[in-house]
Amino acid sequence: MQLIVRDTQQGPFLTKVIYQAQAEDTLSAEQLSQIKGKAVLMSLKFADKFYNKYKMHLLEQAAHDVIGIVSLGLLALSEQDQQKALQLLLAPEGLVKPFQKGWSMLAAVSRKSTGKASLYGEVDEQLLAQVSSPPQAEDWPGWQAYQQALTEHHRLHAMQLLRQQFYQRQVFDEFEHFSLEEVLAEVVLYRALTAGDKVKQDLKKRLRQITLAEHWFSEAYLIMQTETVLSELPADNAAAIRQDLGQHFVPALLRTLHFCRDYQQLQQTEASPEKLDAFEHKHGLQSPLLGWPHYLDL
Repeated sequence: MQLIVRDTQQGPFLTKVIYQAQAEDTLSAEQLSQIKGKAVLMSLKFADKFYNKYKMHLLEQAAHDVIGIVSLGLLALSEQDQQKALQLLLAPEGLVKPFQKGWSMLAAVSRKSTGKASLYGEVDEQLLAQVSSPPQAEDWPGWQAYQQALTEHHRLHAMQLLRQQFYQRQVFDEFEHFSLEEVLAEVVLYRALTAGDKVKQDLKKRLRQITLAEHWFSEAYLIMQTETVLSELPADNAAAIRQDLGQHFVPALLRTLHFCRDYQQLQQTEASPEKLDAFEHKHGLQSPLLGWPHYLDL
């Protein structure tokens, strides 16, 4: 087993750094040998912990994992500067510091599953598979995979923050909401209709007693309500949520508010629960009702 350096500017960041250093004659044969030696030792340790170091194909898989993890950490520590990355590789810690950084980055964004435990403990198996890369690979999707996982991590954290801040109950089914927009929309809609109350599963029942003001039916009003909610969150989290919102967020909220008025009018005719459900289902199929709660009256 050995660390292969391919004549390419593609592939894992570790390989790119080494190739550029060789091309610029800033990496000696002895230094390259030391890097390779440390990579082999780290691969043996990785295989011993997670695989089987006595089976060649698993030992090679461990080497691919180490290259990917080191590449990820090296990108972060060097801020994607290949000269800085080379200095990190030549430092006394060598590959260890970038590996530790890469591993901690993966652990931080890995979702904690309630099902089968990951082979790699705190790191998600699928994410590591995307980061892992043979040194001769022409393309390395590791950084993009990490960025996607980081974005999803921020979304989940933002949803958790919204729930903690604005919901009355604190235990949630992870499948109850499918997007950050839906969680925020429910908060904005509920608070707008109830003068700022914490979200409960009673909006359909409360809607019978709510007087819908005409000035509520405007995008400007809903923008103001959304900003009121976000203003109660830490600035960094609020900024991340704003960045995640699509251009159709407020128009969808307005459409939902019009649906609320139609639903309320139907309630006032003493329509049966079946008729109300059919009305909700029909409009939900025609256009998803962003922020409309799909729960039963409690």
